[in-house]
Amino acid sequence: MTSLSFAFAHSLPEIILAAGALVLILIGAIRGRESDGPLTELAIGLIGIALAVTVLSTKSASAVIFEGAFIDDPFGRFMKILALTGSLISLFMGQDYLAREKIDKFEFPILIVLSTLGMLMLISATGLIALYLGLELMSLALYVIAAFHRDNVKASEAGLKYFVLGALSSGMLLYGASLIYGFS
Repeated sequence: MTSLSFAFAHSLPEIILAAGALVLILIGAIRGRESDGPLTELAIGLIGIALAVTVLSTKSASAVIFEGAFIDDPFGRFMKILALTGSLISLFMGQDYLAREKIDKFEFPILIVLSTLGMLMLISATGLIALYLGLELMSLALYVIAAFHRDNVKASEAGLKYFVLGALSSGMLLYGASLIYGFS
């Protein structure tokens, strides 16, 4: 097995979520408003597939992949199972609320999938750049989810506050990472 296929085998849940998010975006953009329900079901299936792949790979050995940027180990797989399960529960629980509030748009399940992808990258990160990429992918999707109910003033305020606080903390994290990199 070549090193690239070895790395892809150990990062299969992330690849499934990334490719699935792109497909969901295409389906949502092509179908428009009528894709609200089926897209949520597709996102649940997509996260379920990633969860099944993660559970089935628990017997494989630990591996450091992509030139040391990510690690695939038993504790990381356990945390990925928890993150994927939490995302599935969020999608299940969110369906009724979104329909009741009349904000069931096709973007919501896509944002959950992208946020979950960021969580999985954050769990597996070993380097500062990989950690930052996972954190930002997770956070940017969650900023939009926080302000998803655009007609609600409280939701807009929450999204704006979350974005400002996240941008500030992200800048501090990058500054600290640059100091660590510079000193080492």
